[in-house]
Amino acid sequence: MTKTLQWFALLTRSNFEQTVYTKICQKKIDAFLPKMRRPSKRKDRKLMVEFPLFPGYLFVKSTRASADHLQILKTTGAVRLLGNSQGPVPIPESQIASLKLLTSAGQDLITGTIVQLEKGDPVMILEGPMAGLKGEFYQYKGQGRVIVKIDLLGQYAGLEVDSDNVEKIPNLLS
Repeated sequence: MTKTLQWFALLTRSNFEQTVYTKICQKKIDAFLPKMRRPSKRKDRKLMVEFPLFPGYLFVKSTRASADHLQILKTTGAVRLLGNSQGPVPIPESQIASLKLLTSAGQDLITGTIVQLEKGDPVMILEGPMAGLKGEFYQYKGQGRVIVKIDLLGQYAGLEVDSDNVEKIPNLLS
């Protein structure tokens, strides 16, 4: 009886995607680590760097057998296969095929939810010396920069930051 191979999403330790991918491939297990290219965040460089498309995840092809899953999970940096109370949930072959096509096209991918900020939107600064600071979006400055209005002891100050380092805070009242 042949066992059907299916794709599963494997959660890895933070920044261990490439390590886990390499180790799993060495075990002769089919794996897929989709990557994208994006500009380096370092200010002194203008390099395009490869990053996992889904940070913390890669895909492995396996049977539903517990022994096969254990072989995968014994890999250094592997955390768990994504699933529910019944066990790991397979990912349709068509979705993996689409991902492979998308990542092999050689185009620079943009991921995430593109949120157009509006004046007054609550935002948080994610990186840099002001990381964690909350304020209101004020305006787009151009060239990837935005101005965030910060309330400091009843006075407002405008802070210019990279638009990549600002995230809209969901309005919990709506």
